[in-house]
Amino acid sequence: MGRVEAIKAIKLLGLIATSATLIVLSSYWRSAVIALPLPEDIPEEILRTQIIIEARSPIDGKFLTAAEYAQLEAQLQEAPPRKLDPKIREQIFLLRIRKTLLQFFPFLNL
Repeated sequence: MGRVEAIKAIKLLGLIATSATLIVLSSYWRSAVIALPLPEDIPEEILRTQIIIEARSPIDGKFLTAAEYAQLEAQLQEAPPRKLDPKIREQIFLLRIRKTLLQFFPFLNL
């Protein structure tokens, strides 16, 4: 009986070694594919050398040329945007407090 148990133990060790080898090899195959950048991804070195000639308006998001963007920035620095009515400011502040309280105490119906 000792010889049969030894053969079973050898087969079990062979099966474990084969399974471990397959698992290790399959994990290395996937990591090589994940590490590659996307084909349409532009390298950072090229992006750093490009000159930006278009911009978006900080007010409404429309496309502007560089000259229009500089002019708009100068206008915004000269005349700051209008301030909100104090009542509206207070309402926004209270809504933010309410949102924060509901995150901590969801069972409250404020």
